[in-house]
Amino acid sequence: MSSYAKPIDHLIEALTRLPGIGKKTASRLAFHLLRTSPSEAQALAKAILDVKEKIRLCSVCFNLTDENPCRICQDERRARETLCVVEGPNDLIAIENTGVFSGRYHVLHGTISPLEGVGPDDLKMKELLERLQKGEISEVILANNPTVEGGTTALYLIDLIKPLGIKVTRIAYGIPMGSEIEYSDGMTLSKALEGRREI
Repeated sequence: MSSYAKPIDHLIEALTRLPGIGKKTASRLAFHLLRTSPSEAQALAKAILDVKEKIRLCSVCFNLTDENPCRICQDERRARETLCVVEGPNDLIAIENTGVFSGRYHVLHGTISPLEGVGPDDLKMKELLERLQKGEISEVILANNPTVEGGTTALYLIDLIKPLGIKVTRIAYGIPMGSEIEYSDGMTLSKALEGRREI
């Protein structure tokens, strides 16, 4: 039986459902929230609700956005002929933060992973193919994470895209094997994009 009051127990339990948050960290966060002012707690609660209510997928690139299409897809200055395919929104942000890439994006929302029951139909592959068939894109940059699942997804995409006569490149492996794009520093990502090669 816990020695905490029920509302504190419920808060700790809710916080442990967040990724990477164990019981000790959840307890520290709960007590930090108890020490904050009611207005700070309400601001946090409102920010969480706003994300749940206002964020949706862009109908063009499938990035997370509060407007449709997203700001990147609306930007007429961006190169329409180059499309960077990423696994998730965090990867898009990491690449965007380098300031090196000025094309468009397509977010797959995952990788092919037979062990987890994730196939091509569970990702935004069909939508990618529809974009490519419009004939506007001349190069697709595959920016998959250098993992087994990322490699499998890249091979599947190559087989899908090559018959369309579109140039397919892959970011260089300046990113260590087994790591993830969203956690790479800007310089490593810049070099990986600059050193991409045709497959």
